[in-house]
Amino acid sequence: MKIDLNSDLGESFGAYTIGCDEEVLQYVSSANVACGFHAGDPKVMLHTVQLAKEKGVSIGAHPGLPDLVGFGRRKMAITPEDAYTMVVYQVGALMAMAKSQGVKVAHVKPHGALYNMAAKDSILAAAIAKAVRDVDEGLVLYGLAGSEIIRAGEREGLVTASEVFADRTYQADGTLTPRGEAGAMITDEEKSLAQVLSMVRDGKVTTLDGRVISVKAETICVHGDGPKALAFTKKIRKTLEKEGILIGPKMM
Repeated sequence: MKIDLNSDLGESFGAYTIGCDEEVLQYVSSANVACGFHAGDPKVMLHTVQLAKEKGVSIGAHPGLPDLVGFGRRKMAITPEDAYTMVVYQVGALMAMAKSQGVKVAHVKPHGALYNMAAKDSILAAAIAKAVRDVDEGLVLYGLAGSEIIRAGEREGLVTASEVFADRTYQADGTLTPRGEAGAMITDEEKSLAQVLSMVRDGKVTTLDGRVISVKAETICVHGDGPKALAFTKKIRKTLEKEGILIGPKMM
């Protein structure tokens, strides 16, 4: 069995440092690099690409909504055309950074509110998937397992990676518990590990209200800006390898 372990990185901006990217990169197999809309800036993008290259970590674009103040986690009323152009723009920017360092962007994973909106909105999801395909049909599209973005990517003929979360709780419909609600984040390492193993080995996750639902796990996300991001990532990787599960990015 093989699983990808990814983290959202490159989210510092100007004089502000968020996360511990260099340390987290020691344990993940894929890095989702912020592209300047919700976080990051050209200097941070380039530096993150360089760090990922040094660590042998697969690089992905992490396009978000243009909302630095809200870190891209606030919903915006955007059209499918808006979504298409935002994704093309941001993915293109990271591809240029990667090319300058002799590496390639391997995947695209929408960020924050854009990710959650596209998980439920089939029209928005279709626009994002088309944008990814139009930029490079060889890119892998990451999205919430069982969501509209995965279905849209498959319709566009893209390779998709069904994503699950180590540090988020789930609702009965398979979506993530909104961050503003109690219990949305998992801060206990043992609970996080138990959820990861259940999703990877058994294809099951226990929802916040106690139900057990099916879930397809091809890539696991640990948020790079979380207070325990490094500890979670390190322990998750060690536990998975102990279980005989290989860690590596999903490729074409």
